[in-house]
Amino acid sequence: MSRYLVAALYKFVALDDPAGLQAPLKQEGDRLGICGSLLLAQEGINGTIAGRESDLRTYLSFLRSFAPFAELEHKESWAQDKPFHRLRIRLKKEIVTMGAADIVSEQSVGTYVCAQDWNAVISRPDMVVIDTRNDYECDIGTFRGAIDPQIDHFTQFPEWVKQNPALHNKPPVAMFCTGGIRCEKATAFMRAQGFEEVYHLKGGILKYLEEVPEQESLWEGECFVFDQRVAVKHGLEEGSHEMCHACWRPVSPEQRADPRFEPGICCPQCADSLTQERRAALVERQRQIALAKQRGETHLGQNAGALDTARKQARKAEAASD
Repeated sequence: MSRYLVAALYKFVALDDPAGLQAPLKQEGDRLGICGSLLLAQEGINGTIAGRESDLRTYLSFLRSFAPFAELEHKESWAQDKPFHRLRIRLKKEIVTMGAADIVSEQSVGTYVCAQDWNAVISRPDMVVIDTRNDYECDIGTFRGAIDPQIDHFTQFPEWVKQNPALHNKPPVAMFCTGGIRCEKATAFMRAQGFEEVYHLKGGILKYLEEVPEQESLWEGECFVFDQRVAVKHGLEEGSHEMCHACWRPVSPEQRADPRFEPGICCPQCADSLTQERRAALVERQRQIALAKQRGETHLGQNAGALDTARKQARKAEAASD
């Protein structure tokens, strides 16, 4: 039986004093044993949090007791194990970084399309369907016929749009992302660039996988998520991917069968570029994890809160070696 309820949430809403929300949100979350991460900025809130079902629902009610979050929506899924180590409440310039703060408003975003209507929209012959996620997310699953911009960070999306010949005539576009937040900014950006017919999937891929039956689905593969589950599939059940701790990319069962895959050390995507120093550090990390497990403890390097930081560090190291 699943042990932890996971809630993905965001809301673009003007916050006069995001710093003033940080302490009460942290205090109540710690009291209830909530784990995960919430980002606060003047443009709103974004994050994924988890906890025992009754505790998480209490915390969500607490969030909605603040006037700006009264209409806050969230998407639910389940995890067998604790998906985050602790609760972090962080202040940011943007709740999703694109280098364009204050671009989103109720009037600026594209047309929402509910999950049940999405298939019809992306099946239009004149529709350009764009996956706004990063390359490692697109690699393990996407909608049939969607364009992968092959970006490794959302900040690269605006330049990709400007440089893509297929978009120069500003055709109708339909955009999607994991939970919907990146599309809020992406569609606002597209409209600011003069695109008149812009659609985005309300609730993102997660809502689609939750509501659309697999036999009717145009989704292919699994959906990457930023926690210990790594990926989910239809019905939001945990997927088959694991995380490589060297390059922080998802690793499929087929890739794990490759002789270059070493659990906790490297995978076929990074084995050939792994330095001796990096390998030694990962081997030591695995040793520490094994020792912690013997003691009945959780090694800090295993928690999902470290994923984003570690991935950024790995990308910087990779870029420096190019």
